Amino acid sequence: MKPKTIDTLSIFKPLLLPVWVVGIILLSSCAPQEDNSNKEEWVSLFDGTNYEDWTPKFTGYPLGENYNDSFVFKDSLLSVRYRERDTFNGTFGHLFYKDKFSYYKLKATYRFVGNQMTGGPAWAIRNNGLMLHCQDPKTMGLEQDFPISLELQLLGGDGTHDRTNGNLCTPGTNVTMKDSLITDHCIVSNSRTFHGNGWVTIEALVLGDSIIRHILDNKVVMEYTKPTIGGGMVEGYLDSAYEEGEPVKEGFISIQAETAPIDFKSIELLDLCGCTDKKARNYKSYYIKSNNSECVY
Repeated sequence: MKPKTIDTLSIFKPLLLPVWVVGIILLSSCAPQEDNSNKEEWVSLFDGTNYEDWTPKFTGYPLGENYNDSFVFKDSLLSVRYRERDTFNGTFGHLFYKDKFSYYKLKATYRFVGNQMTGGPAWAIRNNGLMLHCQDPKTMGLEQDFPISLELQLLGGDGTHDRTNGNLCTPGTNVTMKDSLITDHCIVSNSRTFHGNGWVTIEALVLGDSIIRHILDNKVVMEYTKPTIGGGMVEGYLDSAYEEGEPVKEGFISIQAETAPIDFKSIELLDLCGCTDKKARNYKSYYIKSNNSECVY
């Protein structure tokens, strides 16, 4: 029998593309890729849905127990609320985000609402805080009142008196300002007073233990450097967590529940630590601290 010849062209003919289609493919493959290295990639620590990323710790109660349901997730807000019939008994609370950070920008939008819890201390009226560089909440004592941290203080005005916002308080820490060690517990900023129940956006720039800035109205209202453990103003801590003089270079972020009702609409973070190899796909020009173990090629 005569061998049957195979038309190889007919086999591959269905795979052939029109010349104009091939041209488009070649042009697109040769086109320069968009440079996204300058595009900031903010992460929502709270965006109205990610409740499971936060863990409460109240004085006298184990980590994870939301005492009296004081931290509330409702209507796309993260809130602090108190029952009218309750009286403050020293149970300060903090709500911790799941990850720790060292170099970053933080931005939060919040508002004070309602009245202070009955029996709350006078200094806690319309008072909350973004606690920066917090110790790991797993290392807190059962009766500990505040985490060892740096507090970016949130203060609302009373409608009459001046009351600066964006202050610094230092539970279990000290800082340096203008080359001088500061051991005062709270240091006032140079901000204006924010009266009323309107939304306020506050920011922080945190660069390890080199420099930290509090920002309001696009202005730096507080700046300090070289935070270390010390100074007291925190009770119930475990000795293993309080290493006097130890630099505070990183930590967790938390918000407070200390008798003032408050709403948070958003809490966002821009990580400034990451891949600094320009050959990597995830290189960012704004990274300040290198962590090239995260590079993707």
